[in-house]
Amino acid sequence: MLTSKVFVKKTKRGGVLKVVREHYLRDDITCGSQHCTKCDHNVQTENSADTDSDSYNADNFKTQPLVISPPSNSVLCSSSHYVIPDTNVVLHQIDVLEDESLQNFIILQTVIDEVKHRSLPANKRLKDILTNSSKHFYTFCNEYNSETYVEREPGESSNDRNDRAIRTAAKWYTNHLQEYEKDISIVLLTDDNDNRTKAKEAGILSFTVHEYIKSLKNGGNLIDRLAWKSSAGTQQEGKLIYPEHIATSDILKGVKSGKYLQGSFMASRENYLEASVNVTESEKFVLIQGHQNLNRAVHSDIVAIEMLPEAEWSCPSSLVLEDTAQAEDDALEDDSKLKNKVPEHLRQPTGRVVGIIKRNWRQYCGILKPSLLKKGTKHLFVPAERRIPKIRIETRQAEDLATQRVIVAIDSWPRSSRYPQGHFVRKLGNIGDKGAENEVLLLEHDVPHQVFSEKVLSFLPKMPWSITEEDMKHRKDLRDIVVCSVDPPGCTDIDDALHCRLLDNGNYEVGVHIADVSHFIRPGTALDEEAANRGTTVYLTDKRIDMVPELLSSNLCSLRCDVERLAFTVIWEMTENAKILNTTFTKSVINSKASLMYSEAQARIDDITMNDELTLSLRGLNKLAKLLKQSRIDAGALCLASTEVRFQVDSETADPIDVQTKKLLETNSMVEEFMLLANISVAKKILEEFPNCALLRRHPSPPPSNFEPVIKAASSKGFIMDCSSNKNLAESLNKAEFDENPYFNTMLRIMTTRCMMQAVYFCSGMLPESEYVHYGLAAAIYTHFTSPIRRYSDIIVHRLLAVCIGADASYPDLLEKKKTQSLCNNLNYRHKMAQYAGRASVNLHTHLFFKTRVQDEDGYVLFVRKNALQVLIPKYGLEGTLYLNENKKSPTQFFYNEEQDTQTAGDVVFHVFDHVIIQLSIDRSNVQHLKLAINLVKPQIPGFSVPPASQVHSEKEEVGPPSKKVRK
Repeated sequence: MLTSKVFVKKTKRGGVLKVVREHYLRDDITCGSQHCTKCDHNVQTENSADTDSDSYNADNFKTQPLVISPPSNSVLCSSSHYVIPDTNVVLHQIDVLEDESLQNFIILQTVIDEVKHRSLPANKRLKDILTNSSKHFYTFCNEYNSETYVEREPGESSNDRNDRAIRTAAKWYTNHLQEYEKDISIVLLTDDNDNRTKAKEAGILSFTVHEYIKSLKNGGNLIDRLAWKSSAGTQQEGKLIYPEHIATSDILKGVKSGKYLQGSFMASRENYLEASVNVTESEKFVLIQGHQNLNRAVHSDIVAIEMLPEAEWSCPSSLVLEDTAQAEDDALEDDSKLKNKVPEHLRQPTGRVVGIIKRNWRQYCGILKPSLLKKGTKHLFVPAERRIPKIRIETRQAEDLATQRVIVAIDSWPRSSRYPQGHFVRKLGNIGDKGAENEVLLLEHDVPHQVFSEKVLSFLPKMPWSITEEDMKHRKDLRDIVVCSVDPPGCTDIDDALHCRLLDNGNYEVGVHIADVSHFIRPGTALDEEAANRGTTVYLTDKRIDMVPELLSSNLCSLRCDVERLAFTVIWEMTENAKILNTTFTKSVINSKASLMYSEAQARIDDITMNDELTLSLRGLNKLAKLLKQSRIDAGALCLASTEVRFQVDSETADPIDVQTKKLLETNSMVEEFMLLANISVAKKILEEFPNCALLRRHPSPPPSNFEPVIKAASSKGFIMDCSSNKNLAESLNKAEFDENPYFNTMLRIMTTRCMMQAVYFCSGMLPESEYVHYGLAAAIYTHFTSPIRRYSDIIVHRLLAVCIGADASYPDLLEKKKTQSLCNNLNYRHKMAQYAGRASVNLHTHLFFKTRVQDEDGYVLFVRKNALQVLIPKYGLEGTLYLNENKKSPTQFFYNEEQDTQTAGDVVFHVFDHVIIQLSIDRSNVQHLKLAINLVKPQIPGFSVPPASQVHSEKEEVGPPSKKVRK
């Protein structure tokens, strides 16, 4: 049967376009019930396979299990039954639907289509449920069944039409099944009162999701996972705390007229009462302060803001505030002072949130803070992410969950509630358990870490694998060249190798050989899609989350020594002064002669008795690398600083037993210089061939305001920072040497690093050429080519370069700039999250390291705040907060001088860059939430300092190593 769908579409020019689509209806779509003898369940139905490439295609449907009908587990419906949920039940109660105990649900095509258009995360989770054969969830294509399809009536809203379609399918199922088995019922779950009333009038058994779940005999734990009811009557009770949000239609009008601004809400990590909004399509940031002005926005939400009058503009507070009662008092005190004392030159554009355009809530990891009431069921959840507010949840499992890391989802944030309301989703493991804590940091940073699926693995090469004659036809044979790799200890995913040899004409031939991952990962395959989604390999302290399966990352693509490997090679001819004469790109086959660590390569270079071909190659590379680096620095490249640490772990327990700061050798710089040169050379080539769709990487120049903290800090020591260009900044950093504090220059470079903008991937056709520049490298153009095992961006660049030199064919998506930019957006997000996850892993292992230790260490004051010192502990790459004046009754009180940026107590004055000795230990005052405690040891201040670690007796002193002595 053929019918038509008619759509009216508005064009960009304001015209109206009528679209007519043919819609085929069928009479052979099966119901899926094992009790039905009318439907032929062995027939493969194509259903909606061709409606959308993203839909649940025929392959999904033909492999779906038939719904099984066990005895009823519900006291509301005593007979065996199947459940049909409406769209809002699926969207809002997906956490409940994922539970293995819920089976025999029928998901209608109407619901699938609505979920897909309203929430991509929920759509993905629904797909996972439907493909889980143990759940017995069945997809029924009611939109293609001639007996269940309904036309939209004149004047009927699309929502009402879809509700009617769901009721029609439920009624059809009821009648259809009762022809063969009268004891089977259909239950429609909907929280819509009108929909439920009409269903009951049509003779359909219907309940709210809360009624149904509470009626299940084994549904005790599921009740905790129910999202809060969204009816206004239950949520707006009590005193109203926050202003009302403006209606969406008024927001859109206001944004269009310029009355309101739209942007991304970014909560502060240091002060829970502050945030900034990054205004859409602008580099403008607007400050938001105070409960009323924050108005229930949550980090990452898209919000509408209204600017305050300039007389009410403010500046960021110097307070470091966590959400506690004491912090609330401090904030009120600070707020009253700020209103009257913000000098005009310090004021920043300030606004207030008037409405939410889009909620970007996700599931949050954290701990439960149980109610003080013995049998209370309402508790507070404390998220691990400091930018997320506490969440009220209702659970009867508080005693069990108090010792667990748990996941919670937000349901709503009514005006009458201090905190948002949510529900318990699941537990991850015991607090402090290494596995559970690793899971938390992976989830919190949205790192895909599931096992590679069978579908993905099916695209891997079959073993045993070897290079074929066909492969050799299109590649340069470089197996006789002395190539080697130089990497950190324990590296198995070796992306790159190098060689250098002296030519007869006195010039050097230098080659960078990169793993040819694109040979194994072909466009459009499940393996390619998975790598594109993951975006990058994530390196944690104790493990690696691979972007590609291990067969590729640590074996077939890894350029290990003494095995033949496929590579993509860049070869330069250079003069002895590192001037490039010509550049060649080629696919190749290599056989690396050595897999060296940085220290091993350095030892060869330094040992004057070694003069073999490999060592001479390394010396040539090192000599040229120094010249290349100096050339970059002369052009204005920045040499910034960050602290990186390496943990030694126990071979049995994998717990950290020692920690060391990573030492950089000349060979680190040697490899880096040639990787940079290869990336720049490839960037020029692909842009030349593909000016509109080259994948490049840029580092925007920071706005002048970003440098204000560095300029202020340097001036306190008498240094003037010229930040007008990267070259002037580099020269200012080089001159800033302070004999009294040898770590001063490093600190200044660390602070400068924090002023930088994020480097990002982009498509060349989306920006003017003037914006291609890489500020930090002082490069006019740049890309990533040298790490395709661990970065998907490099795989795309390999494909572009292969097309440039005729080594591979192109494909449509490669040349589509909008798709390339969309890919870049995901890669930028994944790259940023991977960095954050790596830092979180270092922090986790630092906590584990201090579980049995009390240790004194050198620290340096990084920032002076109104109520705290931000202290950098270089040995652990750790930044901690040393709170001041926590005890208001203490005889020692600090006084903050905002103009001079100092904290003073008696004769002791703290400035930025000051050296201190602090004591690191685990604060055990709250066994549920162990935190790293930072206390001042030196300079000693009566009533404030703690004794050195040598005088502190840890309860686990016998099992920990001896405490480190204080360095004078």
